[in-house]
Amino acid sequence: MTLHRLILGLQKNHFETTVIRPKQKNEQANHFSYKEHLVRGIPIPYYPELRFGLTTTSYLKKLWRTERPTIVHIATEGPLGFCALQAARSLGVPIVSSYHTNFHQYGKYYKLPFLMQAAFAYLRYFHNRTLATYAPSDDLIDNLKAVGFKNLRKMERGVDAQLFNPSKRSTELRSCWGADNETPVFAYIGRIASEKNIPFALKCFKKIRKKLPEAIMVVVGDGPLRKELEKKYPEVIFCGLQNGEALAQHYASSDIFIFPSVTETFGNVITEGMASGLIVSAYNYAAGKLFIEDGINGTVAAFDDEEHYLKNLMQLIDKRETWPIMKKKSRASIENVSWETIIENYIVSLRKDLSC
Repeated sequence: MTLHRLILGLQKNHFETTVIRPKQKNEQANHFSYKEHLVRGIPIPYYPELRFGLTTTSYLKKLWRTERPTIVHIATEGPLGFCALQAARSLGVPIVSSYHTNFHQYGKYYKLPFLMQAAFAYLRYFHNRTLATYAPSDDLIDNLKAVGFKNLRKMERGVDAQLFNPSKRSTELRSCWGADNETPVFAYIGRIASEKNIPFALKCFKKIRKKLPEAIMVVVGDGPLRKELEKKYPEVIFCGLQNGEALAQHYASSDIFIFPSVTETFGNVITEGMASGLIVSAYNYAAGKLFIEDGINGTVAAFDDEEHYLKNLMQLIDKRETWPIMKKKSRASIENVSWETIIENYIVSLRKDLSC
């Protein structure tokens, strides 16, 4: 989503763009407005529904000799990204990169802790070979800087406040969930994967139900943990992957967004939830730290402190009369977070790096 917005913003500002990416399984024809070169994709281990790209440095060098870019932006550190790094450096094409995923933290969730140190060393090596690395928040930049990352720049994330909007609330959808206008609906929205800490979110809901037996929990999204969690939590409604207007309706038709992930570089779903008028419960880092005022427009707990997180939720339930005001404040705090400003700042930064 972030890269799609970035490319559309660049085109709006009269940049010519070409995307090189892996073809995904069962992918239909490209309906995007930008030019693409698709390379071979193979399933990501533990994440077979997504694919990473395989190509060669020589292929990219041949392509870029014919269509020489002014600058290359690398958004993935996998085999495709590494070949792009090698090819661009060989041709003398300036390179910038962006840091989207804390891959090194995933080791403990996929029972591969021995890979964490090696993965982080590779990420640092990779990004330090580019002119600049864009990261979405000050706290992430500080963390990366402390462990040896260089030339860091901030590129925050915008939100489509027209698409994600409280007006998309659907009585019909809530009725399908078994909820009337007064039923409290709790939601998790995002990838259903180990690194998102969803089992803890569902444990929180079990605690919530002891106080609010009428409460409903919906999980929106798909991923490798979905089948396992559906069997374990039959009382939870799993809605599957949603996009566009349907996704906006699922957000706006909920009330409280339980998002206890501790591996985000930003957390786009937090701003989408706030734009939809939800009370978001998160940890105090990344987007949660940037936009949520604890007890005012949502709740934030000390990072990775599950006891504090659950305490916040219980307190929120005890103050149900404040929910309508908190929802309005949640929406108001995000309305001016536009992609246009973020892309303008990115373009200014690119031009400075190119002039150096």
